[in-house]
Amino acid sequence: MGGFSQLSESSKTNPFSLPVRSASCQSAAAVPGQVQFGSGQYYAYCALGGVLSCGITHTAIVPLDLIKCRIQVNPEKYKGIFSGFRTTVAEEGVRALAKGWAPTAIGYSLQGLGKFGFYEVFKNVYSDLLGEENAYLYRTSLYLAASASAEFFADILLAPMEATKVRVQTAPGAPPTLRGCAPQIYAAEGLTGFYKGLPPLWMRQIPYTMMKFACFEKTVEALYQYVVPKPRAECSKGEQLVVTFIAGYIAGVFCAVVSHPADTLVSKLNQDSQATVGGIIKKLGFAGLWKGLVPRIIMIGTLTALQWFIYDSVKVALNLPRPPPPEMPASLKAKLEASH
Repeated sequence: MGGFSQLSESSKTNPFSLPVRSASCQSAAAVPGQVQFGSGQYYAYCALGGVLSCGITHTAIVPLDLIKCRIQVNPEKYKGIFSGFRTTVAEEGVRALAKGWAPTAIGYSLQGLGKFGFYEVFKNVYSDLLGEENAYLYRTSLYLAASASAEFFADILLAPMEATKVRVQTAPGAPPTLRGCAPQIYAAEGLTGFYKGLPPLWMRQIPYTMMKFACFEKTVEALYQYVVPKPRAECSKGEQLVVTFIAGYIAGVFCAVVSHPADTLVSKLNQDSQATVGGIIKKLGFAGLWKGLVPRIIMIGTLTALQWFIYDSVKVALNLPRPPPPEMPASLKAKLEASH
């Protein structure tokens, strides 16, 4: 717990840790009944929020995800969202739309644990390394670095279940359940079968998550500055959650566009055990890598908005500190005033 104690101490001068800014610079711990920012309990609750936000949302949209994957791997048969649903239901029945729900629920719960839990850790660590003034000045770079670091580890947790999910949903003759498909992959390909999609998963998820967190943080900042007619401190918790949802949806649209070609590669690699990245790109061409973009924008926009909404709601429910958009430190203001 020594590391967490050190993080907790550093949070007292961290520009991202103060829910209320005052001349005395009170830390989050000063709020009665609130969990200590930067403590082991704080990070554990953030990880729990990530488990719920990613696990629930990804599982809820399994039918749309299934159609999106099938459009990517077999565009001749599945030509669009509605025709994809019609074809799937006609051939396999309504129950087929739930294919892959178990590996989705497990895989994305684990990914959410790493994505949100580690993001909070890395954001605090990197902010401490930069110092209060630089953390404010270079906050966008800080968001990008913290989210990329978190997603690197989150994808290692996700990869086995993602490989199983895509195989269940798209490979002809694959067992339709997690308990049937995962042993088959291991028997035929060993551990490599679960992790061969990890590099393209990183290619998809790291840019996605960097956009997700940086765009969200900057959008929240902009909404409170230019759109919301009163300061965040005067908004009710419900009003703040609405801002969270709107910022999450905007971030989600950008996420979908940035990460879509790599998402197509992941789907194709996990569908065919003999496929390679180079072979897929050559076969599909540039246009083919963008198949399924519209359903993915709808899916990821909604998904990202709901994830941020659930994550922030967990913070509210568990009484975790929810820092406002960072403000310029007093020391930096004094330097800027002195330079003029």
